Amino acid sequence: MIKITFDVAQGRIHSFTLSGHADFAKKGSDIVCAGVSAVTFGAVNAIESLTDVIPEIKQSGQGGYLNCVIPEDISESSREKVQLLLDGMLVSLQTIEHDYGKYMKIILRQ
Repeated sequence: MIKITFDVAQGRIHSFTLSGHADFAKKGSDIVCAGVSAVTFGAVNAIESLTDVIPEIKQSGQGGYLNCVIPEDISESSREKVQLLLDGMLVSLQTIEHDYGKYMKIILRQ
């Protein structure tokens, strides 16, 4: 199962961690894994490309691990842009979870 934990404070996502594998289908055919990967990596790439923010990223191919932390020392304008992108990512992941909740779980940690 893929677990995605969002650290949220004051209504803002400060970081997220993704780990595990969906095991929906064999490697290379797993649409849940592909969807989650596309949404999360797309959001990280969008943050880097569309804002002046470079998140702190830790990644491992083993265990499907990705940790993304948004720096605290960014402008309010950048923070708003980053938050919008992260909110969009969360909505997309919740859409996947709605149909494939047996294979992934989203945790909002306040």
